[in-house]
Amino acid sequence: MSLTRRTDRTPPTPMSMHASDFLPHRLLRNAHLQSVLASSGVRRWLFRRRRQALETGSVEHILDCGDGVRLQGFYSAQAVRETARGLAILLHGWEGSVQSGYLLHTGARLLSEGWDVFRLNFRDHGDTHHLNPELFHSCRLDEVVGAVQEVARRFPSRPLVLAGFSLGGNFALRIALRAPAVGLPLSYALAVCPAVHPPAILDAIERAPWFYHAYFMRKWRDSLKRKKSLFPEAARFTESELNVSMRELTATMVERHTDFGSLDAYLNGYSIAGDRLADLSVPTTILTAADDPIIPVEGFHDLKLSASTELEIAPAGGHCGFIRDFSLRSWTEDYISVKFGRVAP
Repeated sequence: MSLTRRTDRTPPTPMSMHASDFLPHRLLRNAHLQSVLASSGVRRWLFRRRRQALETGSVEHILDCGDGVRLQGFYSAQAVRETARGLAILLHGWEGSVQSGYLLHTGARLLSEGWDVFRLNFRDHGDTHHLNPELFHSCRLDEVVGAVQEVARRFPSRPLVLAGFSLGGNFALRIALRAPAVGLPLSYALAVCPAVHPPAILDAIERAPWFYHAYFMRKWRDSLKRKKSLFPEAARFTESELNVSMRELTATMVERHTDFGSLDAYLNGYSIAGDRLADLSVPTTILTAADDPIIPVEGFHDLKLSASTELEIAPAGGHCGFIRDFSLRSWTEDYISVKFGRVAP
């Protein structure tokens, strides 16, 4: 495990970058501001031209993930090199999608640097509620592993690298952990502010300013209502059940639509806390911020990691923010670019 604590302000070299290199403008150091700016419509508008090559050239793929499960993704082939540097698969966070700003900005950056890019939608995210009757939940790892295997089969560019954000970071780490056993040729994985210990995350959202809970619940309720309109029997929630807290609605979903039996059993089902990543053999980097208001940093300090796993904790950055200055560009794109560049110079 490498926990970086550099104090110098030397600019990073093209092949070296660390969490301590992130030095936001003093007016942008607030963790909540960082978190809100990360997904703001202003950033989407400012960088709309950067995303044009990614979105214009993307091709939809419906993936057979095993057991009748279908997931959607979008493939973009690079056009700046004779041969691609590799294939980068990107995973969004909970109630995000392949159209989330952070995924589009990162994908556009990698595409411009010669990477083929595949953006994957989880079940019931984006415009995919019609593909599968059963509801999404965070323990559906098998189908996401199956999707990544299918992407690797369809697109031969190597090395194969993976990056995920928030819940997508949690999935990225669990995929990397399983990769050797399923024969997935994964060369490297990177997780940005991954969900480590879900019980602590639920507590943090309940303690955080009200707008975090309101934001996630608005999006989740809309998703469940859409699912119910398509599959009334598979998404059985009354209006009153939908208008409760995240904790209460999650408990209802677990009881009615999973076999976990209890909320605690479900939350621990996708936890990567403690020593759960100790056997991770794929080279991996975990990046988070000490002031993340959603993912408590204490969970990262308690991780038991293998020698192949690098943990970097920036002093600031919020939740998947890392906005350096008033250009509103995310430093995360630079970080991912450099880390992927170590795999495919």
